[in-house]
Amino acid sequence: MSDLTFERVARLSGVSKTTLYKWWPSKGALALDGYFHAVEETLTFPESGDIRVDLLSQLRAFVHLMTETPGGKVLAELIGQAQTDNDLSVALRELYSKERRRQAVERLTLAQEQGQLETTVDTQVVVDQLWGAIYHRLLLRDEPVTDAFIVALVDNLLTGIARSGSAVDKR
Repeated sequence: MSDLTFERVARLSGVSKTTLYKWWPSKGALALDGYFHAVEETLTFPESGDIRVDLLSQLRAFVHLMTETPGGKVLAELIGQAQTDNDLSVALRELYSKERRRQAVERLTLAQEQGQLETTVDTQVVVDQLWGAIYHRLLLRDEPVTDAFIVALVDNLLTGIARSGSAVDKR
């Protein structure tokens, strides 16, 4: 992010800074737009017909992007800057987070319609449970994001964590 300036982008693209500012109110918003378009295809939610397979595939693609490519560092920087850059914060929600959430909820809803998930499950909360856990490990770095962790997240979610017949199960 420190290397990104409107002057540099204007020079490389051949457009004026005024034009850039018309479309992107801050350098963070400009960087986010570039990031989003660079990763959009990679993070498209698959639809194999098996929600477990699709969740694992999507989470693995996300983790790979975040840990094995420069995109991970870029997104972490954008999230950090969004804490003090209101324009970037809005753009992060509107362009990135809202679209990523929409795709996940759409796929989970399809799984509900196909009988793979309970219809009473709140798909918005499922998104937070899965991706929130990964973001937590990626941003705080207190534990690694391994494939075993991804599998455990999905398995815990799909099989449940309460013992059959427990007090929790009898609610």
